[in-house]
Amino acid sequence: MTAQLTNKCIGFIGVGVMGSSLIKALLTTTFPANQICILDKSEEKANQVATAHKVEKQSISHMGQNCDVIFLAVKPQDLGDVLAELSQSLKSETLLISIAAGKSTKFIESKLSKKNPVVRVMPNTPAQIGKGVAAISGGLNAQPIHIELAKQLFAASGAVVEVPEENQDAVTALSGSGPAYFFYFIESMIKSGVQLGLTNEIATQLAIGTITGSAAMLQESGLDAATLRKNVTSPNGTTAAALAVFADKDLEKIISEAMAAARKRAQELA
Repeated sequence: MTAQLTNKCIGFIGVGVMGSSLIKALLTTTFPANQICILDKSEEKANQVATAHKVEKQSISHMGQNCDVIFLAVKPQDLGDVLAELSQSLKSETLLISIAAGKSTKFIESKLSKKNPVVRVMPNTPAQIGKGVAAISGGLNAQPIHIELAKQLFAASGAVVEVPEENQDAVTALSGSGPAYFFYFIESMIKSGVQLGLTNEIATQLAIGTITGSAAMLQESGLDAATLRKNVTSPNGTTAAALAVFADKDLEKIISEAMAAARKRAQELA
């Protein structure tokens, strides 16, 4: 744990999949559980997370008065009401970190009575195992020290990049929603393997091994994806036959349209 995080009170409003994943990641970096407090509209969920991670449940007014950093990890449609309540007790120096898809720092700032620093972040679900990637953008009152603090907090859950806020909806379409695209593709590979005669167990093992090995090659070889694809594609071979089907169905266009739809939905959530 860095000096900048020492003795910081960290609050989480919302402890769903991403909120609880970030808590878990922080705790793996020896961040003390007694410096984390939580709140969720589902009492059952809050109790589960509090018990699992030995963190304390608190009221929204307690967080506003005591926390140095507050994660806004609620659904986008709930964010306005949460901010209206939080603003009543919020210290002016408290850093707000929002992971609500589509909601701009300007929207958050407009709901506050003070000029709190706000940082917008789009993480993704591999944060659950410390393999996530998060894109962060600072709001009007966020200074370099606030950006650095946010980076340190998200570094516990994976890689962190800083982007202009106008790119956040594109980030949502690529890496925020991206794990679901990946899992859908693997589902289809496994089903196709079974249709071709493999058992589900063997098809699953082969698909997962292929994908994880390929990802490792992409990360460690120093070569880009296009080069690695060409290296495994022999002229008139089996891979070329499969890729020809992708090209014929215009897979690239399908992916482009899917990501454009995700970005459009993020913009609608604003």
